[in-house]
Amino acid sequence: MTLAHDVTGDGPAVLLLHSTAADRRMWDAQVPALAAAGHRVVRPDFRGYGETPAPSRSWNDADDVVGLLDERGVAVAAVVGASGGGKVALELAARWPQRVRRLVLLCTATADFEPGPELRAFGAEEDVLLEAGDVAAATELNVRTWLGPEATEAVRDKLREMQRHAFEVQLAAPEVAPVRVAVDLAAITAPALLVSGAYDLPDFRRIAVDLAARLPEGRHLELDRAGHLPAMERPGEVSELLIDLL
Repeated sequence: MTLAHDVTGDGPAVLLLHSTAADRRMWDAQVPALAAAGHRVVRPDFRGYGETPAPSRSWNDADDVVGLLDERGVAVAAVVGASGGGKVALELAARWPQRVRRLVLLCTATADFEPGPELRAFGAEEDVLLEAGDVAAATELNVRTWLGPEATEAVRDKLREMQRHAFEVQLAAPEVAPVRVAVDLAAITAPALLVSGAYDLPDFRRIAVDLAARLPEGRHLELDRAGHLPAMERPGEVSELLIDLL
């Protein structure tokens, strides 16, 4: 299955992997900025998000992304991942280190992190709401949780639209389990920047600090006016950061 995606610009490839509270539209501000700076920007929708249908059988997001890169003739890319997209980026960089020249992880999740009380409480509340069929309330919970206090109403509306769409697509699909692959982060060779947001849940700062100490040339940067989705909340700042780094 080919992931829905778009490719913009020419030059060294940059792969943008979205949060699992959003879809590829979360990068709308970064795509033109990176393309204007001389990059070829590739951004897919994972299965069950945006324009990509939900999976009908077991799948692996990293395998899907590598298949897309092969299809588009991208041998090596800088990889930028947000939240759940960061977890996919880590798997990509560990399984295919020769294909990732740099990692930028924004408020990333990881496969091996034990969630703290705040994140467990969020997950429990979301489960209760979805089991009750209250998709609207579950969507609002995500908007409240993942955006900091300085996010504009337009940004909140955009996240609301993306998250609600993902819920509706995934809840209507048959329940299938992803293929989980054990990865060794010590196999990663790409220099890594770990970004956290001061208004995010504390788990994600802890993850960033931990990964910055474990990954090659790892560096941690905290954005003091952002929540969990700085690419949407602080779009100009994140675009400048990526252009300077890449």
